[in-house]
Amino acid sequence: MLARHEGRVVLVDGAIPGEQVRVRVDRERRDVIHATVIDVITPDADRRIVSGDPACGGQAYRHIAYPRQLALKSQLIGDALTRIAKLYDVDPVPVAASTEQGYRMRARLHCGRSGLGFLREGTHTICDAASTGQLLDGTADVVATLGDRLRDARIDVVERVELSENLAGDQRVLHLRLRRRVPGGTLSSCTAGLSCTGVTAARATDRVATLLHGVPTVSDPVSSLVHQGTGTGHVTRHASSFFQANRYLLPRLVAAVCQRVSAGPVLDLYAGVGLFGTALSSVGVEEITAVERDRGSFADLRLNGASCRRPIEVVRASTEAYLKGRSAPIHGTVIADPPRTGLARSVVEHLARLGAPRLVYVSCDVATFARDLRRLTDLGYTVAEVEAFDMFPNTAHVELVATLSRAASSLASPPS
Repeated sequence: MLARHEGRVVLVDGAIPGEQVRVRVDRERRDVIHATVIDVITPDADRRIVSGDPACGGQAYRHIAYPRQLALKSQLIGDALTRIAKLYDVDPVPVAASTEQGYRMRARLHCGRSGLGFLREGTHTICDAASTGQLLDGTADVVATLGDRLRDARIDVVERVELSENLAGDQRVLHLRLRRRVPGGTLSSCTAGLSCTGVTAARATDRVATLLHGVPTVSDPVSSLVHQGTGTGHVTRHASSFFQANRYLLPRLVAAVCQRVSAGPVLDLYAGVGLFGTALSSVGVEEITAVERDRGSFADLRLNGASCRRPIEVVRASTEAYLKGRSAPIHGTVIADPPRTGLARSVVEHLARLGAPRLVYVSCDVATFARDLRRLTDLGYTVAEVEAFDMFPNTAHVELVATLSRAASSLASPPS
């Protein structure tokens, strides 16, 4: 939470706006102080008791009653849209609520002497993932068991473990990221008998992962994500591929994107494994082109695109390179779901140069989202609507979806 002291900004972990608290200063920069609450003098009515380690990853808002969390995130979005995007007539953006427990179907666990778990905020210290409640109980048991086995066997070759589950939680794959090569039998013995449908392992430089057990992917039928249309196709992914993490809100997020696209052509940028493209194909949208750079995600994208009744054209390239090399105008709708850093300025300018008339922008960062909306509106785009989804409850993060359009009279190329 934000406070001010003698003209400097103070970012306070563990506070609620309006409270009087005593804090410990953790670090200082020229204009910002980072601090942590050590005593609450005047608590807010929305403060709730927190068990376990509140600094364990993904719990920055856990001390705040959940309805208040949603209100705070809505205020954060409104402030960014006004202050950064310079949008002064946008209605308050409600934030769709999530179940707080067991919501994560994708996670990164770190490995160390104390076992396997999340990291404490701002440190490299491993903490107990189960105590945060983000994982299903069965998943937490698997993580604890594997951590114990690696520790007891004194295996220090595993740097981290990437976890992926399907919506129902009946498929679970672990991917072990290795520091160096190790005999396969060593890892196979540590991972044998775990309640997993698959286990893989690889170093960062390996082009192909080693399959230790089972099947290397999890999969959801498109019908579980889209409740209208043909429901054909599937969304299959490896644990190392990017995918949305919240099992409870994922169908609502997909529906929000699908509702914004009535017909093709569609250009799906930063497509990942093809989540939005496969969903749109299942509801009858044609002429979908999906662009993805990452080698692993692209392999999943190609498989998922081919499973659709209306196959998706897939392109392996970075969004920047694809747009830079394209000369034909863009028609229809562009979907963009970039990483937390948002859209590069060159991407925004290429979209304007190519005359993209409609953009559905999916973002996981409020600040870069607002920055990009400002850049797009400066180039003639109009923001029609914004929705928000609490994909990471008990944290400051929120997922956003915006629709932007650009009139034909504004389709001149941006200045170079």
